[in-house]
Amino acid sequence: METKNLTISLIYGSVRTNRQGIKAAKYLEKKLQKRNFNVHFIDPMEYNLPFLNKMYKEFEQGKAPENMENLAQKFKDSDGFLIVTGEYNHSIPPALKNLLDHFQTEYYFKPSAIASYSAGNFGGVRSAVHLRVIVGELGMPAISSMLPFPVIGSLFDENLVPQNKFTEPSAQRFLDEFEWYIKAFKTQRLQGTPY
Repeated sequence: METKNLTISLIYGSVRTNRQGIKAAKYLEKKLQKRNFNVHFIDPMEYNLPFLNKMYKEFEQGKAPENMENLAQKFKDSDGFLIVTGEYNHSIPPALKNLLDHFQTEYYFKPSAIASYSAGNFGGVRSAVHLRVIVGELGMPAISSMLPFPVIGSLFDENLVPQNKFTEPSAQRFLDEFEWYIKAFKTQRLQGTPY
């Protein structure tokens, strides 16, 4: 199965001013494109969803707000989800949780992969562990590997080249695993799903 026929939604979680994690998200977008994946780059600042009141599935067909409809179509089109999360008080950013919670069946039986970042040396792994529970409940189980980006403020140069020697090999291994899961899940989905 060629990757050029596969689509990934790369979901970035922060809406803060001077956000640093966007560097990690853009770095991963470049990596996915090098592997010939089609990439939907999902930035909550662009979609500006309201605080969750009504999920996409709760609207009559054709009645959902345009930004929500647009996201739903991209998620339906996706074979996997790569989520890039910061760490806010040991958990994920509220904008990310809000965006994820607006949808449900669009995620079913598709794998996810979690990358995290922080200003410190742990790279946001506490938020990544929390996010694993959320994506499992949403029906897009996470691969076993996680990809932390420590000291995000100085990790990349202006060309998004990592300044930490461990970043590149870790990203390679992480994406190799994610690609395997995407292909395996898609093969199985083509044969049908449990519901």
